[in-house]
Amino acid sequence: MTQPRVAIVVRTKDRPRFLDRALRSITAQTETAWECVVVNDGGDPGAVDDMVARVPEQHREKVRVLHRRESHGRWASANAGVLTTTAPYLVLHDDDDSWHPEFLERAVRYLDSERNARRGGVVSRIEIVWERAGDDGDLTEIGREIFQQQLTAPTLGDTLLFNRFVPIGFVYRRELHDELGLYDESLPVVGDWNFALQVLTRGALEYLDDDTPYAYWHQRPGQSGADGNSVISSDRLHRRFDAQIRDEALREYVDEHGSGLALYLTKYIDQRLAEMETRIRDDIARYSLPERALRILKRKLGR
Repeated sequence: MTQPRVAIVVRTKDRPRFLDRALRSITAQTETAWECVVVNDGGDPGAVDDMVARVPEQHREKVRVLHRRESHGRWASANAGVLTTTAPYLVLHDDDDSWHPEFLERAVRYLDSERNARRGGVVSRIEIVWERAGDDGDLTEIGREIFQQQLTAPTLGDTLLFNRFVPIGFVYRRELHDELGLYDESLPVVGDWNFALQVLTRGALEYLDDDTPYAYWHQRPGQSGADGNSVISSDRLHRRFDAQIRDEALREYVDEHGSGLALYLTKYIDQRLAEMETRIRDDIARYSLPERALRILKRKLGR
């Protein structure tokens, strides 16, 4: 087998139809110097082995399976996959996502370039694929949109608010784990955002060379269980651990610099929101808009 240039880590649990699509996405890549480890996080091993058995023969030896009897969580599974592979570049391919056939080729070419030697990784434009999973096993596409189309680069400033790219669109250098450590296994969700913040603090990232989306983030609104997306079906968990990460970072900042700036900004932002609410309330009164509009606004502002 050709020495792999990029390692693909697929985490899965009892989602064979999604895993089958993910493996077809991987084996369709024009870049063939890859290795893939499928981490079965406590799911039915037979179903996973059946899907891997469908991989075309010319790629079969490049795909390995790591069966875990018990579920250890998505970030422990990601770390297990990282540690089982050796290629210099890494990417997490969630079992329900997919790629344009040229994604890996373009990402590897970018990272191999001497001009980009100091870049920790590269991010593709990401297209959200809205779909519906039927009881009969069919996956029906119901729409598409570009994720964060307005951004010109995946910056730290923007990512401080929320994650601006997801694992399916991010190929990065293995050496980042030597510098930053592995994924935080204590986080049941938002581990990718936590890692992205560390990567962007280290240095800037860029999008691939044009606005073409080479990574497809599949989402199924309103569906839960094995067919759900964690960002939708585990929304409360995402909000909880988002707040935890921010609170820990704030404590570190206050411990080093004192609470002065944090206290000032907290009040300043609250005053600006209060002024905005007052102006909108005045407009509601002036134009006889329903009070319900103000209640909706206050919910949006978290007031």
